[in-house]
Amino acid sequence: MKINKPKHDVNPDLAKERLKCNFNIEEVTNIIDGGKDKTVQRKKIEDIALNNGASLDEVPEECLSIKERYENAVRKSCVYGNLVRNEMLEITGIENFESPVLRRTADAFFKDISPFMLHLGMFVPTLIGQCTPEQTAEWLPKALDMQIIGAYAQTELGHGTFIRGLETTATYNPEKEEFVLHSPTITSYKWWAGGLGKTANHCVVMAQLYTQGKCHGTHLFIVKIRDLDTHMPLPGITVGEIGPRMGFSSADNGFLRFDHFRIPRENMLMKHAKVEKDGVYVKSAKHGKLTYGTMVFIRVTLVSEMSFNISKAATIAIRYSAVRRQTELRPNEPEPQILDYPTQQHKLFICIATAHAFQLTSCWLWNTFQAVLADMKKGNVDTLPELHALSSCLKAVSTSDALSHIEQCRFACGGHGYMLSSNLPFIYSFVAATRTYEGDYTVLLLQTARFLVKASEQAEAGKKLTQTVSYLNRTANADRLNWDNTHEGIIKSFQVIAAGKIGQCVKSIRDRTASGMDYEDAWLMTTVQLVGAAEAHCRAVLLNTYWSEMRKITEASSADVKKVMHQLAVLYLMYWALEKTGDLLKYSSVSKKDLDELQRRYEELLAELRPNAVGLVDAFDLRDEILHSSLGSYDGRVYERLIEEAHKSPLNDEPVNQSFHKYTKPLMLGKL
Repeated sequence: MKINKPKHDVNPDLAKERLKCNFNIEEVTNIIDGGKDKTVQRKKIEDIALNNGASLDEVPEECLSIKERYENAVRKSCVYGNLVRNEMLEITGIENFESPVLRRTADAFFKDISPFMLHLGMFVPTLIGQCTPEQTAEWLPKALDMQIIGAYAQTELGHGTFIRGLETTATYNPEKEEFVLHSPTITSYKWWAGGLGKTANHCVVMAQLYTQGKCHGTHLFIVKIRDLDTHMPLPGITVGEIGPRMGFSSADNGFLRFDHFRIPRENMLMKHAKVEKDGVYVKSAKHGKLTYGTMVFIRVTLVSEMSFNISKAATIAIRYSAVRRQTELRPNEPEPQILDYPTQQHKLFICIATAHAFQLTSCWLWNTFQAVLADMKKGNVDTLPELHALSSCLKAVSTSDALSHIEQCRFACGGHGYMLSSNLPFIYSFVAATRTYEGDYTVLLLQTARFLVKASEQAEAGKKLTQTVSYLNRTANADRLNWDNTHEGIIKSFQVIAAGKIGQCVKSIRDRTASGMDYEDAWLMTTVQLVGAAEAHCRAVLLNTYWSEMRKITEASSADVKKVMHQLAVLYLMYWALEKTGDLLKYSSVSKKDLDELQRRYEELLAELRPNAVGLVDAFDLRDEILHSSLGSYDGRVYERLIEEAHKSPLNDEPVNQSFHKYTKPLMLGKL
């Protein structure tokens, strides 16, 4: 299967690698996409978005000033938004506006990020999840048709993950049937919201609701912040861009301050709670849990997002490793491809496996999310705590793992990986931000830990637990697991590790409270262990889900595809078993001999996967426009592309820069 139609001859080494591939690449692509029909749809959308060349820049983004990058990103966002509105949504359907296919093609337009990303990524989902039918009819068509551009303003200068601590107020005035939004302190400035600084004219704002002299906690409001004709901020609104960042340089992350700014009563998002005209507050009995659904949705989608970003980095690094030759192993023999080195395989093959693990887990998590949503619509929120715990730990661990693996891909490309034209620094900086936003790594794992402590106590009491923690019913009283050197044995060992760590947390909290410590202080003193327990639980879920979903999804696959998919899953299990040998030694009967055997098998598996390495990343089917990489193009013309990109630098527009005559020459002549 050809991913691109290269304009030039393919690098001979890369061409030979493709001849080695012994499985049907297109079949694996269909599995990754979720079916052959999904692959066909994706390719059709990519052709619409990319074949006209609108995504390409004559001058690379990184060579522009901050202002130029933003303006270029807005231009391209409008071009892409128009394509989405007029052509792509006809294929995906409006209900799938957040389709991964749209996200994937958007990457071709932006090495960094679109100023419109949060419009579709959070503003629209919030309208869908939190508006009444009347509000949906009023606001959603305008948002989808880009008549209004929205941001999502939750985080403040002084508060992020701790939502209850937000300081922005929305005070209801029954006489005028208005809310008065106000930022009472410097720390109450809204901060970080993508697209807020210069692009958005509306935003969803989270604020503390006051009515009839009482605070009812945080609620959501839709706020018009700019004039639709002039785009000038409205009176009472102070808004701007927060300044240079590690990444996201082409977007306009913003700040927002309210000075007694008035909005109509109807602008409170009232699906789950409302304020009557006279100021009476009415809410669903389960308002808090129902409101949280939007944030859970974002976290669910981020697992798939991490799979996509790892697949990009792995494609770049493995294609480069097939082309790059280095170090003479034996005198007078050619330098080998660096992909032939087991150390390089160890760095990179786990990235392919992790991309698969996260993709299959994200599909499973999405189905779980849909089932919980269906229950919620019937008024049953009993399954939401488990989904909250799942989405929290999977978001935390997937972003953390993705960040580590992408950096490993950059390391694997040596000095060339440091070039912005490789695109690896852009992918890394994007994921680095993702590890923090929509819930910080540590905070999310502690949220999962609260669910796990309760589950452990329920297991101790003999209660039957829900699916993802059911292993606690089987392992609650097991001190050490008899080591079973099989795939299922590895999965079970990780469940025992998680159960052991959770049990130790419960014991530590009880011991501390028994000594007279308040429960809150006992919890606080145990948080290091609690984070470790939540991560261990997430590892157990990931290993079990990847293994079971892989076997299920490849049941009808050809023998060769089934084999290579099985090899990747086994590699994932073995990699993490070797990474967590300390835990295995503590919670199982594994011996040094067992671990040595595991290491030997792991290294043999790297060698078995080696002939299929390029085929496996080709199966991700990432067009060159999406990769944006001088190192990872389909044709493998690494050195030619590096030189081409170097010539695009504005510093090469003239043979001598004016600074020589202005500063350097006077210095050389002693006349500065």
